[in-house]
Amino acid sequence: MDYDLTIHEVHELLKSRKISSIELTQAVLDRIEEVEGKVSSFVTITRDLALDQAHQADERIKAGECLPLTGIPVLIKDNMCTRGTRTTCSSKMLENFVPPYDAKVVEKLNDRGMVMLGKSNMDEFAMGSSNENSAFYPTHNPWDLERVPGGSSGGCAAAVVSGEAVYALGSDTGGSIRQPAGFCSVVGFKPTYGRVSRYGLVAFASSLDQIGPLTRDVTDSALVLNAIAGHDPRDSTSVDQPVPDYTKSLVPDLKGTRVGVPREYFVEGMERGVEQVVRQAIDQLEELGAEVNWEISLPSTPAALACYYIVAPSEAMANLARYDGVKYGFSARDAESMWDAMEKTRQHGFGPEVKRRIMLGTYALSAGYYEAYYLKAQKVRTLITREFAEAFSKCDVLVTPTSPTVPFRIGERVDDPLQMYLADVCTLPINIAGIPGISVPAGFVDGLPVGMQILGKPFAEETLFRAAFAYEQATEWRHRRPVLNGA
Repeated sequence: MDYDLTIHEVHELLKSRKISSIELTQAVLDRIEEVEGKVSSFVTITRDLALDQAHQADERIKAGECLPLTGIPVLIKDNMCTRGTRTTCSSKMLENFVPPYDAKVVEKLNDRGMVMLGKSNMDEFAMGSSNENSAFYPTHNPWDLERVPGGSSGGCAAAVVSGEAVYALGSDTGGSIRQPAGFCSVVGFKPTYGRVSRYGLVAFASSLDQIGPLTRDVTDSALVLNAIAGHDPRDSTSVDQPVPDYTKSLVPDLKGTRVGVPREYFVEGMERGVEQVVRQAIDQLEELGAEVNWEISLPSTPAALACYYIVAPSEAMANLARYDGVKYGFSARDAESMWDAMEKTRQHGFGPEVKRRIMLGTYALSAGYYEAYYLKAQKVRTLITREFAEAFSKCDVLVTPTSPTVPFRIGERVDDPLQMYLADVCTLPINIAGIPGISVPAGFVDGLPVGMQILGKPFAEETLFRAAFAYEQATEWRHRRPVLNGA
């Protein structure tokens, strides 16, 4: 089953000419045809483009140019601009928007001979934790089709674990790569803020958004980050810092690694099975030679959820002001005046969750409330960042659950925004502080996946990869796949 292999396995087959990119791409496209009706990972499938790019990749390989990602099928989250292929953000507002340019990360993958399968389904404008906020349809978790895959990169995670893509690029504003990775039992990596260019990423919350890979194992994650990381002068928040070869840190040895376990992350309401799985995973790290400190404290963690849901909606409100029906996107035509047209465009173009966050942001930034809410949230953000820095003076990595629960049922939290927001309680402090984080498969509870999250200092991605790789190699979770259509 070529569609079910990792990037590094496929790369060896392509390099030795045992398979061609055309054959691989066709196998993945056949798999999409087989299971997409059940999973709904895609908004757009670019079959002809994929086969054309696969043909070009085969020509490059014949000429002796076979880079680690050349000829390997990838799914791109639908909030990254792709020239000539529509970019909808799973919103009616951008349903027919076709960008005239590529995002920087797409440019980088193109340079390496990528094969783009299409664009993934997601929560509208990346606002959500379940993929149910898509304007088109929800994505289903391949481990249990009645449950959510997580969000907002749920389409990406579901596609990778079900064999519909060898890897995917997602975005992470409050856990949107790591939480679905945990829910679908794949590897999800959020790099340090500024490590990967955001040029061409449709903005949700500009000080929090970061692009990263969703892959089948840690080695693949390192290979993709090698390709997409680096400075970009077109992104003013991009950091000009050398990019190491992350694959060199993939050593199955944790001797001398100091692992901290923040007690505030084992929150009230966490499912007992999830806590048990993660604690067993931490014990495994200790067996591998890590020095585990269970007494680490990040006291401002309980305030992180409130902080995030002031900062993120405030930035979203400002970023989404551009969708007024004038230059591009959905435009209401049955209006009596310009102001009426703008109001109706936003009324019918945005879904309920996007409207909710615009209203939250507008309120937080309004006269008389700015200091009480937004300014206070920024002060809390500084406290959270300082506490992480303090914790990292005592340890090399922090380990937490990725989510307090296993994947919940579709529809279970739709009418309870607070419960939905709590799904990201373990992941969003990391975006507030701008540090890197990775979620790796850690086990199952009643057949449903559980992820373990490993966190590091800013630009210490190598340390994360080392810890994640050592744990992964000592366990068998990366080999488990859901059964779909008996395949």
